[in-house]
Amino acid sequence: MKPLKAASFLASAMILIGLSQARGWPFVVKGAEPVVLIEPPALDNPKTAGPLQTIVLAGGCFWGVQGVYEHVRGVRHAISGYAGGDSKTASYERVSEGDTGHAESVQVTFDPAEVSYGELLQVFFSVVHDPTQRNRQGPDTGTQYRSAIFFADESQLRIAAAYIAQLDLAHSFKRPIVTRVDPLKGFYQAEDYHQDFLLHNPAHPYIVYNDLPKIENLRKTFPGLYRDKPVMVTLAKSR
Repeated sequence: MKPLKAASFLASAMILIGLSQARGWPFVVKGAEPVVLIEPPALDNPKTAGPLQTIVLAGGCFWGVQGVYEHVRGVRHAISGYAGGDSKTASYERVSEGDTGHAESVQVTFDPAEVSYGELLQVFFSVVHDPTQRNRQGPDTGTQYRSAIFFADESQLRIAAAYIAQLDLAHSFKRPIVTRVDPLKGFYQAEDYHQDFLLHNPAHPYIVYNDLPKIENLRKTFPGLYRDKPVMVTLAKSR
């Protein structure tokens, strides 16, 4: 999310609100996409003790995606970064041009005894973003904001593909899911100022409008997975 775009977007919204109030027009500001209640995946890995695992997901601006998963029980840390392109173009300035193949992504490291891969996907489709929007989320447009699951092994591929087919068959969404399921060729951590951005900037207009509602949606929709105290990248680095 480019700061200028966020400021412009908020300014436009405030102008519309002011005109509506002055003229008595009904007007509702729409921030984060509404929650879609969906069934858990029929195919999933059982919760068992073992080494930590990772999942890499793309669902729009990584500030909100990271912020949601930092509040999910069982997640050890969530890192904003880039996936889908080459290491030479893995920088915010280049990725923002929309021609690198990268998507703003989040690498989620989790304890498989506490939360399953499928449960993380359920949060992804239900709360994190709208999987029926192609190359955009909210005010952000471009291939770098596409919906994608980057699988690390055959198990992740099978579960992700089966879940998308399950949701489409059940018509869980009004439109078909366009989420790509691609092999993870590499994940490149984003610049430090992007890490924990939501937690460090809760009053940022973009965060207030687009992302904080997602945290509340997580709390209400998945109370068993929600934790009030988020895990932070900066704290993990300091240990």
